[in-house]
Amino acid sequence: MKLREISWTLPIVPTERTAWLAAASAPVAVLIAAIAPGTWIVAPIAALALIALVLLDGALAGARRDWRIFVPSDTEVGQPTELAMQAVLPSRAISRVEGALEFDPRMGDRGVGRFLLKPVEFDEHVRGAHVAHPTRRGTTRVTRAWLRWTGPLGLGSRQVSGSLADEVRIWPDLSPVRSRELQTFLRDAQTGLIARRIRGEGTQFEALSEYEPGMDRRRIDWKASARHNHLYARENESERNNQIVFAFDCGQAMCEPVDGMPRIDRAVSAALTCAYVALKGGDKVALFGFSQRPQVMTPFVGDARAFHRLQSAAAGLDYTANEPNFTLALATLTAKLKRRSLIVLFSDFTDPTAAEMMVESIGRLVHKHLVLFVTIADSELETFIADEPGDIATLARSVTAETLAHQRSIVLQRLRRMGVDVIEAPWESIGYRLIDRYFIIKNSEAIG
Repeated sequence: MKLREISWTLPIVPTERTAWLAAASAPVAVLIAAIAPGTWIVAPIAALALIALVLLDGALAGARRDWRIFVPSDTEVGQPTELAMQAVLPSRAISRVEGALEFDPRMGDRGVGRFLLKPVEFDEHVRGAHVAHPTRRGTTRVTRAWLRWTGPLGLGSRQVSGSLADEVRIWPDLSPVRSRELQTFLRDAQTGLIARRIRGEGTQFEALSEYEPGMDRRRIDWKASARHNHLYARENESERNNQIVFAFDCGQAMCEPVDGMPRIDRAVSAALTCAYVALKGGDKVALFGFSQRPQVMTPFVGDARAFHRLQSAAAGLDYTANEPNFTLALATLTAKLKRRSLIVLFSDFTDPTAAEMMVESIGRLVHKHLVLFVTIADSELETFIADEPGDIATLARSVTAETLAHQRSIVLQRLRRMGVDVIEAPWESIGYRLIDRYFIIKNSEAIG
C-alpha cells in the first residue's frame, strides 16, 4: 500500500510515562515549597531536566528508514482481514513501537485499529497487524496511518502519519462454499459437471427394472407388469435445467443485525452456497433483489464457472432503511419469468401488519411458481422469552416478545397453508437447511 503523503506531527513527543512522572512530581514540588520556600528553584530545574530527558530519549529513538502498509484489495464480509504495517527503525534504541490505522467503519471496530509492532526474527524490520472483521459489503478505504516509536527510557517518542490511497472491496461471505464439508459432498455426490444419466429420479423415462421391496410403489409400471406377469418399476432420468431464482428483500427488517452482521448478508451467504450446489447439479440460477423498487435482476447462469457473476451481483445489493414494496417487486419478477421456476424468497417481518402485503403478494406468486420462503430465526426474541421475570420490566419484555413470536408463527402458518414451503432456522444452519430442501424439491419433480 502506497502512502500518498507523510507528515510529522511533532519531531519528538512526550509519552504517557512522562505525563505520569510530571503528575507525580507536582505534589512533591508543592511539599518542598511549603517546607522550604527558599528551595523553589528546584521545581523548575526538575521540570527542565525532565524536558531534557524527553528530548534526549526522542533523539536516541532515531529516524525511521522505511515504512509500509499492507492492505488486501479484496475481502469478505464477516471474515478476518489483516491490515499490516512494517517499518525499519534503529531497533537497538527503541523500547516500544505502536501503529494505528483509520478506515471506513464498515471494516468494524468503529473505524480505528491500534496495535504493537514487534521485531521480525532474523530481520531488521518490525511488524504488526490489526485484524478487522468487516460488517457490511461495499467498497471501503483505509484512509490514514500512524507510526510511533519510543526511546530506550520510555519518555520521548517520535511519530509520523500518512494518508493512504487504495480501496478495499468487501464481497459476500463465501466461506461455506469453500468449506471442506461442502466440497467433500459435491465430490461424492452424483451430480456434477459431467452430464450423465441418473436413474431413479425425475420425470423423463429411462428404463424398467424389477420391483424390489422398499421401492416407492408409485414407481410401479402397471401396464408393463401386466404384460410380463411380474412387477416392474419405472426408472426416470433426473431433471436438470430447472430455473431457480434467489430473491432478496433488502428492506429495513433485513438490514437489522443478527450476531453482529445484517440479516441480508447472512441470507446472501446461504443463497450463494445453495446456488453453487444447484449449478453443480445442472440447474440455472438467477438473483433478484428489491426494496421499494427492484435493484438487481441477473440473467440465468447455468455453468458453475460463471458463479463469479452471481457473487458480483450479490455484492451490489444495497442496504436500505425503507419498507419493501412486495407488490411491485414480485409482479416484476413474475413478468420476467417465462416458465415455472423455484423462487427462494429471503425476507423478514416484525409484525402481522407489516407482513400482510407480503403474504398477499406471495399468494399471487404461488399460482405460477414454486415458492420457498426463508427467514432467519429471531434469537433475540427467544432470549427475552427465556429470561426469568425478576422485575416488572423483564416480565413486560418477556410477554411482549412471546406475543411477537406467536404473531410470527401465525404468519408463517398462513404461508404454509397457501402452499409455500417455509424454512425458519438460526443463521448458522440456514444454508445447509436450504441445500437439503433444494434436493428434496428437486427430487420430488415439483419444479418443472
